[in-house]
Amino acid sequence: MLVVMKAQATPEEIQAVCDYIEALGYRAHPMPGAQRTAIGITGNQGEAERGSLEELSGVAEVIRVSKAYKLASRDVKEEDTVIRFAGTDAAIGGRALAIIAGPCSVESREQAFAIAEQVAASGAQFFRGGAYKPRTSPYAFQGLGIEALRILSEIRERLGLRIVTEALDNESLDLVAEYADVIQIGARNMQNFSLLKRAGKLRKPVLLKRGLSATLEEFLMAAEYIMSEGNYEVILCERGVRTFADHARNTLDLSIIPAIQKVSHLPILVDPSHGTGRRDNVLPMARAAIAVGADGILVEVHHQPDKALSDGPQSIYPAQFARMMDELEQIAPIVERSLSRGIQVTATASGTS
Repeated sequence: MLVVMKAQATPEEIQAVCDYIEALGYRAHPMPGAQRTAIGITGNQGEAERGSLEELSGVAEVIRVSKAYKLASRDVKEEDTVIRFAGTDAAIGGRALAIIAGPCSVESREQAFAIAEQVAASGAQFFRGGAYKPRTSPYAFQGLGIEALRILSEIRERLGLRIVTEALDNESLDLVAEYADVIQIGARNMQNFSLLKRAGKLRKPVLLKRGLSATLEEFLMAAEYIMSEGNYEVILCERGVRTFADHARNTLDLSIIPAIQKVSHLPILVDPSHGTGRRDNVLPMARAAIAVGADGILVEVHHQPDKALSDGPQSIYPAQFARMMDELEQIAPIVERSLSRGIQVTATASGTS
């Protein structure tokens, strides 16, 4: 259910409604909007004393949310969610495109800094790099762990890039939350519900990748697991689904972008690297992703992809990344977006709007 507050409702009235909901044994999720605050209710199996709620001061109406995903729905929050990062103008969602670039894995300090310096010079605002790597083979490179997290933290301090890296389990989640700006939950873990709930208890943005064959509703229900625990800073990421096609590693499903944006307020990025698995396909699909309305791009970049310890064939060269940025900068205004080249230090506070 959803409690819609009056436009002139005071913070005290909103808190009183939340307290009443909690006293009923349910969970209240206040979602401020531009014109009003909506309060989602979870934990109720039916209608949570609708009449009593409507009588509370400041309440405009109480409505039933029919979708299985509640908090991720536009029924709860009409405005697009924008996730901002303290101390910079970097954001994910809204008019400006977010560009996240870096290697699949942090292999060494020298490798990570060589790539970070080049993607920063081309205008990336976020740096991605795996510290913990889920690999098909148990004998493949699994990542440097805490050493990689420390390298990523140093990159943030030196270059100002916000850090995105993946957590595999509860143990790595705590470490990633300590060092990173955005916690990535990979495709293989999209329905690891205990991990999603644990990430939901943290107050740090979560980038959730679509599962290998997940439907739109399954994707949003995974996001709902995170949001139901009180963390509303969720970023979706389309990274391709598995089909019978063999011309690419996965089938990049760009049709899910407008479909998601119709029903959900959450920002959605596209990963053309994992989505195709082929270096020569990354730039065309990145262009297409922005043209179809994605909120940004997550792309793998490596200065020596032939020597990469993971995902070399799908990693683009820094020069190709620079070209991609030039092309996306031209496409962005056509779809009423902008591409900010680089990151500026600001006094902006962290939070979701």
